[in-house]
Amino acid sequence: MSPTLTESAGMKVRRRSFAVQSEGRREAIDITRQVRDIVREAGVQDGLVFTNCLHTTCSVLIIDSQPELFQDLSHMMGRFVEDECQYKHNDPRLSDCERGNATAHLRASLLGHGVAIGISAGELLLGGSQSILLAEWDGPRPRNVNVQIMGV
Repeated sequence: MSPTLTESAGMKVRRRSFAVQSEGRREAIDITRQVRDIVREAGVQDGLVFTNCLHTTCSVLIIDSQPELFQDLSHMMGRFVEDECQYKHNDPRLSDCERGNATAHLRASLLGHGVAIGISAGELLLGGSQSILLAEWDGPRPRNVNVQIMGV
C-alpha cells in the first residue's frame, strides 16, 4: 500500500540565520535561546526545525550544556581523532589549507553539522536538560548558523 501524503494549506516555511563568535580553539556555545526565539517569531505551532552550521569545522548537537560534559566530549573526540597524526589535509604539498585544521574537519564530520527538532504548541521539543550547542573545533572564529522551520 502506498503512503498517504497529507497537505495543509497553512504550511509555513521560514529560514533565518544568525552569527556567533567563538572565543577559544575548542568550545561549546549554547544556541538554544536564539533557535527558540526564531521558532517563536515564525509562528509555527506544529512542525520541525532544522538547525545547522554553515562551516565544516564545527558541529551542531543536542546535549546537556554542562561545561564539564563538553570537556568530556572534547577529550573523547581527541581519542578518536588524535592531534599528533600526520593528516594529509595539513600537508601544504597536498592541501591549500593554511590552518592545519584536519582534526577539526574530522571531529565535526563525526558529530554532524545539524539537528532536527520537533515543534509542538509553538515550542521546541527538548527535554529538561537538553540544549542545542554549536561545538567549535577550530576557533576562535565567527560562525553562521542556519535555522529552517517547516510546519503549521
